[in-house]
Amino acid sequence: MSTEARAEIGVTGLSVMGRNLARNLARNGFSVALHNRTVARTNSLVADHGDEGDFIPSESMADFVASLKRPRAVIIMVKAGKATDAVIDALVPLLEKDDIVIDAGNAHFVDTARRERDLAAKGLHFVGTGVSGGEEGALLGPSIMPGGSAESYRKLGPIFEKIAAQVDGTPCCVHVGPGAAGHFVKMVHNGIEYADMQLIAEAYDLLRAGLGASPAEIAEIFREWNSGDLDSFLIQITAEVLAHTDGKSGQPFIDVVQDRAEQKGTGRWTVQSALDLGVPITGIAEATFARSLSGHVAQRAAAQSTFAGRAADTPIAGLVEDRKQFIEDVRNALYASKIVAYAQGFDHIRAGSKDNDWGIDPGAMATIWRGGCIIRAKFLDRIREVYAENPYLESLLVAPYFAEAVANGFDSWRRVLVTAIRGGVPTPVFSSSLAYVDALRSPRLPAALIQGLRDNFGAHTYQRVDRDGSFHTMWAEDKREVDA
Repeated sequence: MSTEARAEIGVTGLSVMGRNLARNLARNGFSVALHNRTVARTNSLVADHGDEGDFIPSESMADFVASLKRPRAVIIMVKAGKATDAVIDALVPLLEKDDIVIDAGNAHFVDTARRERDLAAKGLHFVGTGVSGGEEGALLGPSIMPGGSAESYRKLGPIFEKIAAQVDGTPCCVHVGPGAAGHFVKMVHNGIEYADMQLIAEAYDLLRAGLGASPAEIAEIFREWNSGDLDSFLIQITAEVLAHTDGKSGQPFIDVVQDRAEQKGTGRWTVQSALDLGVPITGIAEATFARSLSGHVAQRAAAQSTFAGRAADTPIAGLVEDRKQFIEDVRNALYASKIVAYAQGFDHIRAGSKDNDWGIDPGAMATIWRGGCIIRAKFLDRIREVYAENPYLESLLVAPYFAEAVANGFDSWRRVLVTAIRGGVPTPVFSSSLAYVDALRSPRLPAALIQGLRDNFGAHTYQRVDRDGSFHTMWAEDKREVDA
């Protein structure tokens, strides 16, 4: 194995994502150093795809580092958490000042911030980089969200921008901001993805329960939706999944898959972060809890034996009178709820950026999410345009296009939810999204009563609508009001 220092960038961790990212780099003309804990994977990549570009394989971490030109740039593609720390611990002693370590896995941004501080003390750059697009995106062009220093991006930018997805000649990659900004944005991206997928699942459930339609019939509905405002990667592959027939049983594929949705932690991190920042991302939270609920098999079985419910294949008897109108109502409710999910996600990004002084450009995030990533969608162009006009917009929901789309969906939204409630179809994200908009536009919320109760039992004080200051009522005495 060669140790000549000629590789422009290295990849350690050659499972599917790392393997495909290395191939993408080589296909785009970069000399790529390769390393994996088990040498068999390195050899397999070279044997299968060595003709795609200039690969420089190494058996040891020392030879891997020696094969890289300075300043060295090393991409780590291993499981987030302890595995990443173990690779960093093995790699760092072999590096020199100004070398760059890139974590392109789904790391928690809190870990990224810690690692960046630790490596900066050693004179090294640490770049937490979000990569979205799955296996295919890693190979053909993902959306790339690097954080870290501006200095590190001067070296990495030309590389990442070349291998990223391209939309209208614009690479789906930008320097998100310093520190852990890249992994923070990728975390929120995944939170939006949770909400988007749950909304699609709820729409499918409503159509199946409301119409008694087969998965193949619903696939055709989603294909039609994908030609309009809902045009997106997730809608596209929903039609593909619903149309698929299981080769072993001959049943619709969707009916042989256990109804338990798994998660790797990014949705949970998103909700925890939003709670810390005080940002109400209700749709994303409900989507995360919906996945958790699906996995509570024993509780679900106990509830099913206790409470009578609808049969899985039985339409909501008599509740859907107009098939065409119901389909359109579900479509409108799905689009409006999707807008809410993205609006909440961008609120979260803005709050995180402000709290950490990252200076994240929300319009740039919409731009780089238009291609390569899982949540790529037609309406991200609209989001990009909105933030180009006003980067300080209070909420996407008040931008004219999105305000009109949401307002136009109100009647459909409410009709769908009434049908769902009457028919016993769970719609946590549809429901919470409408409640969120209704709460935002309400002239007065019952929070006044909550604050009054807090003052009564805990002397937590309150403010008045008619004068400044904080006040407390002497509830246990004569109920006179005093300045707090």
